[in-house]
Amino acid sequence: MATVFTEEQSDLRRMVREFCEENFQEADVRRLVDTDRGYDLVVWTRMAEELGLQGIAIPDEYGGSGAGQVELNVVIEELGRALAGTPFFASVVLGANLVLASGDGEAKEELLTGIADGSMIATVAFLEPSARFDVDGISATAVEVDGEWHLSGTKINVLDGLAANVILVAARTPKGISLFRLNADAPGLTIEAQETLDLTRRQAKFILDAAPARLLGAEGCGWEPLAAMLRYASVALCAENAGGALRLVEQSAEYARTREQFGKVIGSYQAIKQKISDVLLDVELARAAAHQTARTADAGDSSLPAEAAMAHALTAEAYVKAAYENIQIHGGTGFTWEHTAHLYFRRAKSNELLFGTPSHHRELAAQHLGV
Repeated sequence: MATVFTEEQSDLRRMVREFCEENFQEADVRRLVDTDRGYDLVVWTRMAEELGLQGIAIPDEYGGSGAGQVELNVVIEELGRALAGTPFFASVVLGANLVLASGDGEAKEELLTGIADGSMIATVAFLEPSARFDVDGISATAVEVDGEWHLSGTKINVLDGLAANVILVAARTPKGISLFRLNADAPGLTIEAQETLDLTRRQAKFILDAAPARLLGAEGCGWEPLAAMLRYASVALCAENAGGALRLVEQSAEYARTREQFGKVIGSYQAIKQKISDVLLDVELARAAAHQTARTADAGDSSLPAEAAMAHALTAEAYVKAAYENIQIHGGTGFTWEHTAHLYFRRAKSNELLFGTPSHHRELAAQHLGV
């Protein structure tokens, strides 16, 4: 692969991988699956205090490191490789990016420092039962009464909604799509756990019944920052897909080198060689696309919307293929809950739908390219 990382970026990767190997072995991942919130507070705190991961892409004026999307993607790729159970994606990728995109100076001061030091976990509630990722999919409403906003509506598939203490919500006002923030314990807000395919990433349903909230940014100016956040979510998810898919190729190769059948290791059979080589080609292409999209984001290039959409579709399908073939190569044992292949397959299938299907993102890419 042609991608070249700087020495600092390579050191960052080694550091995060070592941390994941220490804290997110398969036994740890399964233990977190059985907890209420799906993450370990001690490990989450260490990520912030010892490694500074939560603030890596947050400007230094708000307590972060001020690094770019490439560095953030390095972190996310390693977390995805380990199936790390943390609210990192919800808080750092969605929450911090939306606050930054909103242009709300007061919110930046109040929220970003807490996100960076790990004391605050944010999430974004935007998807509704219509399951649409466009502006028409938002039907939740916000009404201003005596200078205070009240939100009503239903939001689904909110990442780490049970763990978050700050929630950013998209709703309609008389001036259009607007953004709001409220605390998880706000009156009128009901949070319900949702049963999902991916057991390693919690999602929740939010029911808002005149819940009091504060405006984030300007009224009626919420769609543009929300769309920007979704683009950066695609860029980050590409890295997570690539990291998980590469780990599955490694698992397949490790098993093929050791598993014997009819007196020979199965990796010596052409059918197995072909499966692994085909998946490896797809995964290397996915990794290249993920890293290129991150560089495009850092460069502020106008091609980002189209690139992010195309890379999103490509990496999602590569991850699913790697997960499927890994199960096939492992045979009957790969289909069992006791095998780690099962966990990765669930993550891959969930990621395929998380912010829109591959078909949805191909359509987005075509629109951005004027096709």
